[in-house]
Amino acid sequence: MRFHQFLAVGCLSFFSLASHAEILTGLYQVREPVSSQTPEERTQATQKALETLVLRLTGDAKAVQSPALEAIRKDPQQIISQYGYDAGPPESLQVDFDPVSTDRALRQAGLSLWGTNRPALLGWWLNDSVDGSSLVGDGQSAAEPLRLAAQHRGLPLRLPLADLSEQLVGTAENLEGSNPAPLKDASERYGADALLAVHAHEDEGKWTAKWRLWVGEQQEQGSAEAPDQAALADAVMLAVSQRLAPRYAVKPGISTEQLLEVQGMTLERYAQLTRLLEPFGGQLKSVDGDRIVYQVNGSADQLRSQLGLAQLHEVAADQAPGATAASGAQLHFRW
Repeated sequence: MRFHQFLAVGCLSFFSLASHAEILTGLYQVREPVSSQTPEERTQATQKALETLVLRLTGDAKAVQSPALEAIRKDPQQIISQYGYDAGPPESLQVDFDPVSTDRALRQAGLSLWGTNRPALLGWWLNDSVDGSSLVGDGQSAAEPLRLAAQHRGLPLRLPLADLSEQLVGTAENLEGSNPAPLKDASERYGADALLAVHAHEDEGKWTAKWRLWVGEQQEQGSAEAPDQAALADAVMLAVSQRLAPRYAVKPGISTEQLLEVQGMTLERYAQLTRLLEPFGGQLKSVDGDRIVYQVNGSADQLRSQLGLAQLHEVAADQAPGATAASGAQLHFRW
């Protein structure tokens, strides 16, 4: 049975995403530290949780101050489904925001929205402290602050095993260098979408870090400082989140409506593509063999970034098969 025949009988719910990108199931759950369970402390922590969530979903530090969100700021309870306390350590207030009402409020406020489907990030993190130099690996106790910070900032973080071969690669020279080749070669087996290299130093009780981020051929870099490792990890992840968000966050009302054609479709890929196009309001227009056409609302650059998460490749219009001309699509991609 051909792809379009399977599509007609609706057998797609059995297929899962196969791209490197990850679906963040805890994106709308925020934990903020508290020193007590008093009403005043809970109110302050709830406000902080709202700020964290809006920044997580938009990548814009100023978004929470939007005049259109004034009612939400005054009464966050209208988008909160539940909250509770986590004994820790540290003790924290856990706030679960309702995804539907939260997204609706942000869209009505005209804010960009970064969905739950996010690029998988592989982090090479080298700590230099009074105890020596060490590459943080998956399963180490030093990995916990990094994981918590990534979760807090809405990033799917993976860490290398930090075995002997990777320790030889994860050096200060490679992490601070502008050539990502050694790290990219060692990262292949982890199947990540973006590569983060961090070199952190402890000096007189203060932590500083230099970081580089590679997404495809594009590179970002920055620095951070904090009083401890946990705060440093949070500062780095916040900066990375703010650099990534503009690539994927979709702003309502100003996007361009266009037709997108994808070749090489299968059932599994259809389920994957449907999820990827959710932020762009993707609507199925036609199916012809293994070619599918969607109507989408979004900038071409953002669509390219989103489709890159599924390892899709853009095809120039003059290089697409002749049969695709009838689709009228402005963008052509293939697996």
